[in-house]
Amino acid sequence: MEDHWTVGRVAGLAGVSVRTLHHYDEIGLVRPSARTAAGYRAYSADDVERLREVLAYRRLGFGLREVAELVGDPSTDTVAHLRRLRGLLLERRDRADAMVTAIDRELRAREKGLKVTPEEQLEMLGARLYDAIGGAYPATRRTEPRIAARIWNALGDAETVLNIGAGTGSYEPVDRNVTAVEPSAVMRGQRPAGAAPCVAAFAESLPFEDRSFDAAMAVSTVHHWGDPMAGLREMRRVARRVVVLTFDTDEPGWQNRFWLTRDHLPEFAAVLAGFPSLAGMAGAIGARAEPVPVPWDCADGLFEAYWRRPAAYLEDHVRRTMSVWTKVGPEAERRAVRSLRDDLDSGRWAERNHDLADLDAADLGLRLLIA
Repeated sequence: MEDHWTVGRVAGLAGVSVRTLHHYDEIGLVRPSARTAAGYRAYSADDVERLREVLAYRRLGFGLREVAELVGDPSTDTVAHLRRLRGLLLERRDRADAMVTAIDRELRAREKGLKVTPEEQLEMLGARLYDAIGGAYPATRRTEPRIAARIWNALGDAETVLNIGAGTGSYEPVDRNVTAVEPSAVMRGQRPAGAAPCVAAFAESLPFEDRSFDAAMAVSTVHHWGDPMAGLREMRRVARRVVVLTFDTDEPGWQNRFWLTRDHLPEFAAVLAGFPSLAGMAGAIGARAEPVPVPWDCADGLFEAYWRRPAAYLEDHVRRTMSVWTKVGPEAERRAVRSLRDDLDSGRWAERNHDLADLDAADLGLRLLIA
């Protein structure tokens, strides 16, 4: 039969049994739309596409009932499914990377004959980019009022606001009707009582109709998205105004703006190697870009927050809430901390960065995109 595939061929290509395909047919999950001349099941290209989605979700651990709901969603097309699957796979990759980091840490401890606590042994089981760092968020990651004022002012007269990559709820305006989007269960679980309702979804595939909100905001989260440009376009689709706090890598030598990446952590450049240009992101949503200086006493413990308080980067609990350290890996982290400690002890840091002592705020590359 032209443009159709037999059940045996499909099973072989997909790496599943014919019995599995028969079961999917019986429960209505993937029903072949044709029959061969001999009466056997035959799959069209659309059938194969649906099967691909079903098997991908199954291999990510979704139950059959969950898969049926996902692939049966009439508002989600193939591209949206692929974006969702890509995000899930990237999340799984980040979890695996964090688990490797935890295992390496335990191996080093055991090789030195050090006792490994039950807490340390269990760390690897919950490790995920945000699951690994998210538990420490309330200690150092909170709203910085001067940055918040810039974001909230950019929202203009918006009454309904979608906060994407919302985390624990920092920077959500309390005087607007806010809906949050956050894929991490750990982060959602730390949202305070009375916080805005939070939807488990990815930026690249927002489950909302066009122009559902007056404004969509995203604060220090775009670099964690599987497809930043797709996520930005989704923001533009669901809201008439878009406000994004992100990072500028367009300026030549941008990694030298911050002494930590310039002198101690050159690997930071690789972390953002595939990150879209600021001009590209601005162009995708028709935005203008405004610099957002980081106050010297910034209350939000983001990566650049301690630019005038260098000793903070020696503290493990401070670094644990910064995803950069998870991404560069334990060897780079240990080397950077050792190098910084040496510079602080020797006075080299103060000598190299004496010009920072009198600054109240520094431009370290944070940019607010407003569309």
